[in-house]
Amino acid sequence: MEAAVAVATGWMAHSLALVAFGADSVIELIAGVVLLWRLYVEASGASDERVERAERGASWIVGIALLLLVIYIVVSAVYKLWTHQGAESNIIGVMVALVSGIVMPILSRAKIRIGEHIGSKALKADGLCSMVCAYMAWTVLGGVACTALFGWWWVDAVAALALVYFVVKEGWEAVQEARGVEDACHCGCHDEQRA
Repeated sequence: MEAAVAVATGWMAHSLALVAFGADSVIELIAGVVLLWRLYVEASGASDERVERAERGASWIVGIALLLLVIYIVVSAVYKLWTHQGAESNIIGVMVALVSGIVMPILSRAKIRIGEHIGSKALKADGLCSMVCAYMAWTVLGGVACTALFGWWWVDAVAALALVYFVVKEGWEAVQEARGVEDACHCGCHDEQRA
């Protein structure tokens, strides 16, 4: 629901930041489905080699999708800045981002707690990705607030470019994990563990 509403309302309001947020949610949904499949493979008694192949395949899919999203965000943001296109207000999009900013940290903690309980590195990583989704929602809300309060047409494109940091980090870590790099954990889990 979050992904569909964010993309649709972002498209209608010409908000690149909201579309990018929704697209990241689509990728997170795909990652969640692949994670469920991977956990099913493991629970059904598959060999460690098969589980590892499933995890690496999922990481390739997510990593490449995220890096393609970065290209879309950068090209679209540069175009919007070049042509002086701003976003329009959209209350539904704001509500989706607000709810995500509140719910995702709660969901993140639950996933990490369950992942630690069952010993699933993949579920803990997915929990950290939920926290990144919250960061992205807060970035979108900051951009919307600046546009509404100050009328800055360029803030939507700049907010979208701010999302690039999170998306590149997620994408690069997924690709590194797919390549078999040790300790390549999604969504900055090493940063979270230090905190």
